[in-house]
Formats: sequence, structure tokens, C-alpha cells
Amino acid sequence: MSTPHWAAPVARTPVDATVPLPGSKSMTNRALILSALAEGPAVIVDPLHSRDTELMAEGLREMGVPVGEDGGDWRVRPAAPAGPAMVDVGLAGTVMRFLPPVAALASGKVAIDGDPRARERPMGPLIGALRALGADIDDGGRGALPFTVRGTGAVPGGAVTIDASGSSQLVSGLLLAAPRFEKGVEVRHEGPPVPSAPHLEMTVRMLREAGVTVETAENAWYVAPGPIRAREWVIEPDLSNAAQFLGAALVTGGRVTVPGWPAGTAQPGDALRGLLAAMGADVAAGPDGLTVRGAGAGRFPGLVADLHEVGELTPVLAALAALADSPSRLTGIAHLRGHETDRLAALVTEINGLGGDARELPDGLEIRPRPLRGGVFHTYDDHRMVMAAAVLGLAVPGVEVENPGTVGKTLPGFTELWASMLTPA
Repeated sequence: MSTPHWAAPVARTPVDATVPLPGSKSMTNRALILSALAEGPAVIVDPLHSRDTELMAEGLREMGVPVGEDGGDWRVRPAAPAGPAMVDVGLAGTVMRFLPPVAALASGKVAIDGDPRARERPMGPLIGALRALGADIDDGGRGALPFTVRGTGAVPGGAVTIDASGSSQLVSGLLLAAPRFEKGVEVRHEGPPVPSAPHLEMTVRMLREAGVTVETAENAWYVAPGPIRAREWVIEPDLSNAAQFLGAALVTGGRVTVPGWPAGTAQPGDALRGLLAAMGADVAAGPDGLTVRGAGAGRFPGLVADLHEVGELTPVLAALAALADSPSRLTGIAHLRGHETDRLAALVTEINGLGGDARELPDGLEIRPRPLRGGVFHTYDDHRMVMAAAVLGLAVPGVEVENPGTVGKTLPGFTELWASMLTPA
């Protein structure tokens, strides 16, 4: 259900704030899968509690895996997944790509469906790969949701070739369940480059931290069969969700610190350090976290960057580009047309709807500075469109954000956190 429009607040003074962020969605959902398939009970410390992670936890529960609350943490007791079950993936890419390989290990039928837009997102390569590895899937020939996995309690596994140019999640989903396949899995990618390579690095790193043997080569990954070690997973802050807060320092000529920024991480959001520096920000990491300071009066240059590895940062960076002093060119992101919405088309439509000058490129966006005006900013059930609108609203009075509640997909309480950032201490 949509919620009323939200009047994005204007920053009347330079922001000066410390903004603690909840845990990483990407790490939380990977930890849930690995814990569900582990050889003993596991605990997930400081997980993100949002629609995407709750859908993952509930999908595992539907297949008989106990996921329990312990204060703010999650405790997972591994159990053989089983059907009959009905799994709702919502609009969460990690859930729709990570749970089907687990469902293939179930004994019994597992029906998988999601939001209407989820039925348009790329799933054919994953379905084909699972069939090649020995799974029985009935998708009515659509290569998309909804479909039913007819589990037999085991998957032979082996070698498979996949075109994962639509999403790195297509590979990660196979790798995370691969230790439980009888022969493990060797995945080879053929096609245009796989986007969001840092997310694949995160998958490989977490598998190894769970004692799994993983070998990698260019466009190839091998996961050996064997146990997944039960462990405590401590979830890092979600660095991609830092983009709009750190960007506020740039827009207002102020300061924002995100505490707990990890010194070494596989999260794509860590690229914000270099990207914001390229837009004129002063970026410094220290014991208090990562601090970004904008230049005086909030003036900053545009950005020319290949965002293929960090596409999820595009909406906020596009909003910053619309407020910059010089043109921007964001490339390497054609795959964003297959996300929660067609993000490239949506960003062009909404920026131009506020008087901006944005156009689509074959693989990205070109944005030229123009004075912006207020108006309704549509969000297309896409959490990152809400974040982009909030950034624009800092400098443009009268931005009305449609359905701000959709941001609960990855960052519940965003509007309250945003308002608190703008409230002087």
C-alpha cells in the first residue's frame, strides 16, 4: 500500500551530523543462507531488519528452517529444507536469486512468486542453470516468476555455463548453495561483463569465512562440496545506504560522519570515498568513521565515471549530478534497466520533470546542470528513487516524494533519520 507524499526537507544551513546506519542488506541475506545450510546453529549479529531481509528470513521459515529473534540479532538452526512451501520474494533481487537454489535442496514442492514487477526481472539464466545442475523446475516456459521447484532433497551439481550480465546475484545464488550440492558447482559466465563484481567478492569471501573451498578465475567460480561451518556473523553497516547522507554534505557544504565504516570491506558502497572525492568533497577515514565535508556554499563539479561495479549508487549520484556545476556522464549501467524499475528511464523522467536536463545513453546517463523547481517525484516502488529525491529536496524547495514508504525495502525509518540529520544538535 502506498503512503502519502513526503515533502522532502530543504537544508537551510550546512548539515553537521553523525549518522549511524543499520546493517548491510547484502551481508545479512548472504549470512541467512549460509546459516540455514550450515552444520550447526549460527547467530547473525546486528542484521538489517527491513522488508528484503524479513522476506529472506520468512522464506527460509516457510521451508522449515527456524530463524528466531534474539534481541536485535537472529539465531538460525539449520534444518533440511522441505515443502510444500510458498515463498514470497517481494521485489528483492537477493531473495529471488538466492532462495531457488535452496529450494532445489528441499524435499517437496516450493512455489516461488513475488510482486508484479518481480515477474519482469531476469530469472531465466538461473532457472536454466539449476535445471542443468539437476533441479526440477516448472516455470511454464516463461523463464520468470512465478515458478515451482520440485525438490527431491538433493541436487547433483557439477559444471554450468550462465549469462549473468543481468545481475551478479545470478552467480551468487548458485555459489551460496553449492557446498550442499553433491558435486559442488563450477559456474562459468559467458556474455557481457557481470555487473557489481564487489558483490561476487562478498559472496566468495563469506563462503571462505564459513570454511568452504572456493576457487576463482576470470568469469569462473568453483565451489567444492562439503560442510558449511556454523559461526557468528557480525554485519557491517550498509555502505550503499550511506550515499544520500554523505551526499548531503556535498550539497549543503557541510559535514556528515558515518560511524563504524570498515577499514576493509567487499561492499560496493566503499567506492563512495573515491566518487565523492571526485566531486570535490573532502573525504577522510578515521577512528570516528568516514567523514565527508563539502566545499563552501555547496558548490561542486559533476562526475564522469563508469559505475558498472557499483550500479546501486547511481540514483543518488544522478541526483547529485543534477545539482552540480558541470555536466556528468555515468556509464556502465545498462543493467539498471532490469532492477526494481527501469532506473535509467525513471531517473531521466523525474529529473527532467523538475526542470533538469538528463538523457539516457545506451549504457548510462548524461546529466547537464539546469535550475530545478519543485514538483512530484515518482518513485516506482524503488527504494533508491526515494533516496535520490531526498538529495534533490535539500536544494530544491517543493519536492514531493511519492510513496516514501517503499524505502522500507532496505532502510526502514529513512525519513525520520533524514530529518534528524538536518536538525541542529
